[in-house]
Amino acid sequence: MLLRKGIGISTLVLNNFRRLSSASFSCSASRHASSLSDREVTRHVPSSTRVVICGGGVLGTSVAYHLAERGWHDVVLLEQGSLTCGTTWHSAGLIGQLGKDDIEGCKLIGYGLQLYKDLERSHGIGWKQCGSLLLAQTKDRLVTVERKHSLAKVIGVESHLVTPSEISDLCPWIKTSDLQGGLWIPGDGVVAPNDLVYAYNNVAKSKGIQVMEGVKVEDVLSTDGKVTGVQTSHGHIQCEYFVSCSGQWARHLGARSTPSVQVPLHSNEHFYIVSSAIPNMDPMMPVIRDYDGSIYAREWSGGLLAGGFELEGKPTFSFGVPDKFEFQLLASDWDHFQVMMEPILNRFPAMETAEVRTLVNGPESFTPDGNWVLGESAEVRNYYIAAGMNGLGVVGSAGIGKYITESIVDGAPGSSLDAHHILRFNKVHGNRRFLFERVKEVIGAYKLRYPYTHWTKGRKLKTSPIHSVLERAGACFGDLQGYERPLYFRETKGEPSDPYHLEGPSFSKPSWFDNVEAEYRACKDGVCLIDTSCFTMCEVKSDGGEALEYLQYLCCNDVSGQAGHATRTGMLNQQGGYVVDCSVVSLAHNRFLITATTNHKRRMLAWMKRHLPPDGTVDLIENDSSFSSLTVIGPNSEALMEDMCDVSVLAKDFRSMTCKVVDVGFSSGIRAMRIPVSGIDSFTLHIPTENTLHIYEALKEAGIKHGIKDGGHYVLKHLRLENKIASQEDDISSLTTPLECGKVAIVSFEKTSSFLGKEALKQQKRNGISSRIVHLTLNDFNIDCDTWPRGGEPVYRNGQCVGSTSSCGFNFDHRKLNCLGYVNVDSTQNAGHNYIYELAIGTKKYNIDVKV
Repeated sequence: MLLRKGIGISTLVLNNFRRLSSASFSCSASRHASSLSDREVTRHVPSSTRVVICGGGVLGTSVAYHLAERGWHDVVLLEQGSLTCGTTWHSAGLIGQLGKDDIEGCKLIGYGLQLYKDLERSHGIGWKQCGSLLLAQTKDRLVTVERKHSLAKVIGVESHLVTPSEISDLCPWIKTSDLQGGLWIPGDGVVAPNDLVYAYNNVAKSKGIQVMEGVKVEDVLSTDGKVTGVQTSHGHIQCEYFVSCSGQWARHLGARSTPSVQVPLHSNEHFYIVSSAIPNMDPMMPVIRDYDGSIYAREWSGGLLAGGFELEGKPTFSFGVPDKFEFQLLASDWDHFQVMMEPILNRFPAMETAEVRTLVNGPESFTPDGNWVLGESAEVRNYYIAAGMNGLGVVGSAGIGKYITESIVDGAPGSSLDAHHILRFNKVHGNRRFLFERVKEVIGAYKLRYPYTHWTKGRKLKTSPIHSVLERAGACFGDLQGYERPLYFRETKGEPSDPYHLEGPSFSKPSWFDNVEAEYRACKDGVCLIDTSCFTMCEVKSDGGEALEYLQYLCCNDVSGQAGHATRTGMLNQQGGYVVDCSVVSLAHNRFLITATTNHKRRMLAWMKRHLPPDGTVDLIENDSSFSSLTVIGPNSEALMEDMCDVSVLAKDFRSMTCKVVDVGFSSGIRAMRIPVSGIDSFTLHIPTENTLHIYEALKEAGIKHGIKDGGHYVLKHLRLENKIASQEDDISSLTTPLECGKVAIVSFEKTSSFLGKEALKQQKRNGISSRIVHLTLNDFNIDCDTWPRGGEPVYRNGQCVGSTSSCGFNFDHRKLNCLGYVNVDSTQNAGHNYIYELAIGTKKYNIDVKV
């Protein structure tokens, strides 16, 4: 079948394609089936083992490989069908070092690249270092490509910005007349996914790991919240650890586990075509990623394999994957594929006359935010997940296998993948209908995404009691792990804009700039009222002193203050890295309130639950759905609160870092905390849900004479950056210690009780830190025209990359952009003495001031 110029995809053409597709893959399926029938299937399982891995694809076998390499041989891998039979066998096998947008994700992929080269030499996995080209058809897309180039500098990946003519030289098979430019990454390549699986498998088996095919995991069992075994189709296996690498089966397996484990992912149909041989096609043709066309392509057996990530996908398998779905594909859908076929024809002129052998429609699992789902579950200890690959399973497999192995063997991974950890999700993300709608959008991985944009599907899952009131007042909302928080307020003139689809996408000065500046002025010169109900709140209490003893062990600061005292602290892991950055308020000698950011809610609660005393003497109460939170911030906040409360709130009577129960307006028993927010004097009110509307309206009315203004969370970010305050939302990870992020003041080495992470911090204090947070100010930046930084930009000292930014904001007083970032410690010594610092944003470098 030929694609002739000018004909397009007619009904006749589509019908011919469907016949070719059916014929080709029925033969392919038969070959798989015949090979499977000859394979001996395991009928007996061991009674016990240390680790059970579920899933014989590229992730499960990678975990087995890495456990074997660490000397853990008492491991069993179970596959309900045959190795590779899920999604691995129809994967395209693309290895791109810049496949993720976060630094740690790209570093993980970089580890895999080196392992694939080693496995190619020892086992042959079809590794081909053909390089890759990232194409840009528009100037805005070129900005994102330049950002990838900057990211490559941070992680040490060779990359080159190239012109259309240079792209043509590197890949003469593609059309370049409509391109603005691109990025050439010579170290990228491709592998044969099935061969990679068998390489992992052979190494693991040679070191004693058992790999059993034809055995289905039916249930994962636990006692006292910890894995004890698995029930399989062939008997029970006692074990200490369970690793679910079951791909699109992971959500349903989690639901069947005892107790159930939430794994937020959903299958989407995913398409690509395979052509017959194309004349003069070079086997080393670079992998093409045409982001604006939403397509990718690689050479395949002398022809072309080309597919894409369409803007709106087709979810499938909502109620579970069909039984025995092994080496199978879904029905062809050429009408749906047409949105990708046209860009393929545009980019590859040879496809106009090429024969298309088949259309592959293989399901892939996608997650609510497009990142992987990794790590230990919240519900059951030693229950690990590596799933939800969003089409990036092969490229991530090596690093993910290493990450899971380190989590099991060492008790913590050696890399920070907080953006991919399963604990980033809340309970609302497990809803099937939500997942069905959200993954339609998530599959559009190549869509041009501007800063400050949010998902549009599956919104309004969690809202505050005054959400509708704020909406009418002009609030524009952003989704933070399911919670709608007001980001900023705009004037409501003329036809109302959609408050969930933020307008004016841009890489330069954002459309909300003037709105946020007005809120900033209120915070600095008057008073601003901000709905902070999205923050996490919980209480810890006991009959005696057990609650204090428990929190002293979890928290790195001394939280033993008298009733009404608030303490900034952190809960650290054994390595001294952050579990959560939080505040603890002493309500009584045996009762405490803990507050933290929304995006670490589940991580904090899971950590606290797992360290509760087994004798039940300490109660942990989640109360953030019973209370809302309003923050009154600014120099006039004291005067406003003095008007509204029944007691004096003057500084001499209501000191900073203290808490009181007060009456506000007509509402009684309101918990008021005078804790600076983003470095500004503030009062945060914890309000029973039913009283929220009254207090909000009363504050707004009483605040008129004080110049009150509604505000959102963007202004809080800009204020905290101005005041050099690191946030766990952007700047702090599970590997970051308080010594590194400028929070050494919250660590009490002197308190009598020991705390988790203390020994690691003491050792780091003795040995010194290798990197630390710094405050950067851009000196020669044009805020109206230049591309704004947004985290991840490389920092240079005397021409050498020594770190990167983590978050960026604007100082409205000084009219300059500022950032927080991490740089090598030796680059901060004698700062300003013979050192020239620069920040790279795309292709342009800016002179910066650096302050420790």
